[in-house]
Amino acid sequence: MTGKQFMKSTLIVALLIQLQLVSSVAAQDDASDPIQLFNGKDLAGWYADVPDADNNPSIEPSFIVREGKLVSMGVPRGHLITKKSFKDYRLEVEYRFAGVPGNCGVLVHTDGKRPRVLYEMFPASLEVQMQHQAAGDFWCIHEDIKGPEMEDRRKGPKENWGGKQGQSRHILNLTDGSEKPLGQWNTMVIECLGDKIRVRVNGDRVNDGYECTAQQGQISLQAEGAEVEFRKLELTPITKLSTASPKAH
Repeated sequence: MTGKQFMKSTLIVALLIQLQLVSSVAAQDDASDPIQLFNGKDLAGWYADVPDADNNPSIEPSFIVREGKLVSMGVPRGHLITKKSFKDYRLEVEYRFAGVPGNCGVLVHTDGKRPRVLYEMFPASLEVQMQHQAAGDFWCIHEDIKGPEMEDRRKGPKENWGGKQGQSRHILNLTDGSEKPLGQWNTMVIECLGDKIRVRVNGDRVNDGYECTAQQGQISLQAEGAEVEFRKLELTPITKLSTASPKAH
């Protein structure tokens, strides 16, 4: 091998090593670690918006930590809202109704700068319903979203569809019967990517939405009448939606 050939070979090896290093760094950048929204100890990273507390600061809290779980007490009604905003993520929520079944929800794409825009309590957002036997329904709150089979799942004429008071805000889920018996833990997975939202409950795809009018924002939990325990609130950045199939009938 001539000196010129040796130098050329050395240069090629160096370039290959550099490319490997760049690829390794890129792979590390693409690998996003899950974010625990609830630390199991306190409500760090969250703030409460409870209208009844405005004039009564000593009122019993709507959200507490009990035995390592985040608990929505149901009353006074209001919301627990993340301080940070998020986009393009998978949110895994493990929850159960602690006593009698009732109502609750996870609000994605919450706009903390538009609080209480509906009924003087609900912030602008897209609600993923957790109500017993209706998990995965959408409720539009000063935002809107489309989905498959909308004529069958959304009441009223199209011109009345929307997210404001008096409009048809409710979009039924795609399938019922995915929830576990009362007292058992449910896993709800909400994926938000661009203008799309996909919801799974205990592995069943229960709702799909697209052309959502909001694509990022804070995450909120509701206090809406029933006591609900949360033991996991884990957020993972994503670049594509899952391909989970709808529930087989």
